[in-house]
Amino acid sequence: MDSINCRTMYSQGIKKTIVVRPVGKSKLPEDGIHPLLHRIFSARGIKSSDDLDRGLDKLPSPWLLSGMENMVAHLISAIKAQEKITIVADFDADGATSCAVAVKGLQLLGAVGVNFVVPNRFEYGYGLTPEIVELVKQQAPDVIITVDNGISSLEGVKAAQDAGIKVLVTDHHLPGHELPSADAIVNPNLPDDTFPSKALAGVGVMFYVLLALRSRLREQGWFERQGLPEPNLAQLLDYVALGTVADVVALDQVNRILVYQGLMRIRTGRSHPGLQALIEISGRNPLTLVATDLGFALGPRLNAAGRMDDMSLGIQCLLTEDSKLAKDMALQLDDLNNDRKDIEGQMKHEALALLGRMKALDGQHLPAGVCLFDELWHQGVIGILASRIKDQLHRPVIAFAPSGKDQIKGSARSISGVHIRDVLSDIAALHPKLLNKFGGHAMAAGLCINMHDYPAFALAFDEVVRQRLDNVDLEQKIWSDGELPEQDMSLELAELIQTAATWGQEFPEPIFHGVFDIIQARIVGQQHLKLVMRKPKGNTMIDGIAFFVDKPEQWLGMRVCNAAYKLDVNEFRGQRNVQLLVQYLEKVA
Repeated sequence: MDSINCRTMYSQGIKKTIVVRPVGKSKLPEDGIHPLLHRIFSARGIKSSDDLDRGLDKLPSPWLLSGMENMVAHLISAIKAQEKITIVADFDADGATSCAVAVKGLQLLGAVGVNFVVPNRFEYGYGLTPEIVELVKQQAPDVIITVDNGISSLEGVKAAQDAGIKVLVTDHHLPGHELPSADAIVNPNLPDDTFPSKALAGVGVMFYVLLALRSRLREQGWFERQGLPEPNLAQLLDYVALGTVADVVALDQVNRILVYQGLMRIRTGRSHPGLQALIEISGRNPLTLVATDLGFALGPRLNAAGRMDDMSLGIQCLLTEDSKLAKDMALQLDDLNNDRKDIEGQMKHEALALLGRMKALDGQHLPAGVCLFDELWHQGVIGILASRIKDQLHRPVIAFAPSGKDQIKGSARSISGVHIRDVLSDIAALHPKLLNKFGGHAMAAGLCINMHDYPAFALAFDEVVRQRLDNVDLEQKIWSDGELPEQDMSLELAELIQTAATWGQEFPEPIFHGVFDIIQARIVGQQHLKLVMRKPKGNTMIDGIAFFVDKPEQWLGMRVCNAAYKLDVNEFRGQRNVQLLVQYLEKVA
């Protein structure tokens, strides 16, 4: 590691090191692209201009997904026979948007009698279980389509088929050793699947199924015979963008295209009323909406329904064509999200107290894999809690909450280099009776264990994670794109960065670093730190803000700081100004 490009920094007491991203070889043209963007893209592995193309014509063919021919054949049969279809969705934002895409898309393609069921996490848990099948049977469907779930639903699929219901599985989670006996499965993460993107969210998988279905129906002359206009499925891309960003999947080129195209529909006033209402209630400007707004403003409000109550409310908000009804439901979702934030804050306080008692924060007694449990914790919020503690400790974390019948439910979050679902699979192999069920992917997973097995599981988790950490660098790093000269801290460059690419998971928005004089520092909104900053010997003062700072008063006396920041655009009362969105701070004086 080049020591010139490293600096130890502190953010809220957490030691970190800032490292300048290495710039790889690139065939990007030198002309026509800002030199800073050229460096930023090269550091993210962009090899040519084609890698930055976000046109829909650059999407790979849906027929590259294994199982697609079989899936489409079953769907065509169901549509032509006017069979009743029930969508079974997951209870997070990806599941909700997947459900909206499935319902709207199938109706556009001529399906009738399309309904949905979303499990209430507090009663039924995740996926197509036999209990959910009993609930679905009340709708008397001929076909069940799972969205964002189903790949691990062996018992549920069998129960549905025993009841004479076809089951079509669309999912993106990693499969286990055994696949369900579904009538058709489409999942880019199936063994030997040749689809070039393994990072599709559940909503992306369902969108691809509809693309293939429309293509085959067109070939068969379906739309002409039925007198139906051939639908433009791009109208569903606002849903696809929201679900993809909210599920925190890697923004490879396929996902960058899907998210960008969805954002373009939103910015041009072509989004669905439910999304428009969520944008309004979030205080965002639809004309300048970016991917981070989907992830940090809309996604949490939609997720709040599944975390705090019932995701049916979120799905109904997405599906409604009534703007007033959409606004009313968005307000309900906002209230639920505020409740979630209050509960999350209390749970985080309790989790940090637990860690203090475990002597975890001194670094000498820190488990490799951290398990936390409180009998009063809310199971709808443990995923967020695990993510917050993982970010603070830079270790895989599982947070547990009671789930009834002497069982506890865990939500796991991991760090780069530790595949959390594989960790759970290893534990299941070493201790066959320890896990009742589990599933997930590399960075996030869910599980269920017996309450009396918690101590044994915590030890097993620490042991298996420790074995996998041998080749993982646990030093907390902030990856920077370098220092910015004063003339580059402009509104024009901030807007250029915002629009030049679709930033997100594994294609991160640029972060810069440098030393600043602090002209003024004050606390706003109790936890936010508002700064007026200036480069040493510089001539221009620039606003900076750090959100959700623990003990912000400790920074009020500083005169000079090292800072890592994003070049951001602050919009207030119609005025747009550049500001530094501060990510990390270190006092110099």
